[in-house]
Amino acid sequence: MNTITCQVEQLSSLTDHVYKVLLKPEQAVTFEAGQYLNFVMSEDDKRPFSIASAPESELIELQIGAFGADSYPMQVIDRIKDTDQVTIEMPAGNAQFRDDNQRPILLLAGGTGFSYIKSIFEHLVNQNFQRPVIVYWGLREPSACYELDETKAMIEKLADGSFIPVVENPNEDWQGKVGLVHEVAMKDIVSFEPYDIYLAGRFEMVGKVRQDFIEQGGIKEHMFGDAFAFI
Repeated sequence: MNTITCQVEQLSSLTDHVYKVLLKPEQAVTFEAGQYLNFVMSEDDKRPFSIASAPESELIELQIGAFGADSYPMQVIDRIKDTDQVTIEMPAGNAQFRDDNQRPILLLAGGTGFSYIKSIFEHLVNQNFQRPVIVYWGLREPSACYELDETKAMIEKLADGSFIPVVENPNEDWQGKVGLVHEVAMKDIVSFEPYDIYLAGRFEMVGKVRQDFIEQGGIKEHMFGDAFAFI
């Protein structure tokens, strides 16, 4: 991995608990859609975050969910608030997008795992990708959603793209699908056998999704996610 100094271009709130960070690297960076970086707190403290931007982007985007005043991610947010310059290491991860076949693509994420699939679908838009792409994003409640309109507009640029946000606990204004995101996908898709599948979210969630999808035709070797290295 390369050690890179970045200028903090923007820190903003996407929700009460999710922050958007835009970093401008001082040197050219290369990575593949779906990889992650390490945010360097110190030489012995390096914290991984998925890269939310496409490789073609000028800025590096992170989406950091921070719950609790002194939580692991909030410490990173506080560091960013206190300085104009940060250090990262990248690229890392082996769950990057593969473009070595003609299979349709299924991207599924829970919560801020969305940053992982966002990098991929933005890259596919930039590449004028022609194969079908289905994007599922699961959240606990509507207040946890962010940039839904922007995401829908981005995915509609694909030749054959669809975006399905799903919430577990809807309010009366929610017009989308309801339930656990992967169970909604299992109702929508008869068999997962044809797909290359990219998954992100809590480790226990990703493990459950992989097993359930395999039972509905999914092929383990055609499923990708950084969580698989730890479960």
